[in-house]
Amino acid sequence: MTEIPNCFYRISVKALVLNETRDKFLLCESENGWWDLPGGGLDFGMTPQEDLPREITEEMGVPVTKIAEYPSYFVTEKRHSRDEWKACVAYETELAHLDFTPSNECVSVRFVDKHDIENMNLFVCVKKLAEMFRPENHAL
Repeated sequence: MTEIPNCFYRISVKALVLNETRDKFLLCESENGWWDLPGGGLDFGMTPQEDLPREITEEMGVPVTKIAEYPSYFVTEKRHSRDEWKACVAYETELAHLDFTPSNECVSVRFVDKHDIENMNLFVCVKKLAEMFRPENHAL
């Protein structure tokens, strides 16, 4: 009998915050030196539009002014530390400002594109999103 692999994904909702020229996206550096999109695990029963503001408030202390109705990117990764998969769903998000309150999940912020990330500690989902990111898809 063949063993059925774990078929569950942890769902992570992420904010795709673009710079003014809309050609780079925001990453937050955690105190352990890893960079990620703002956001986190989707709480059971919540929609991304309900849960992303909570995550961003916890991480950055910044109000969310708008979240897209539909996701911009969907990427998956196998978690290195565990035998599980994570699905990252990124929604274009607007913040009231970038005057964040530092936390263990966000000690600094930086706008990047795929050319800026070479020497950064990034999760697989962020690397994949950076490769997929097309500024022309986000023009006003």
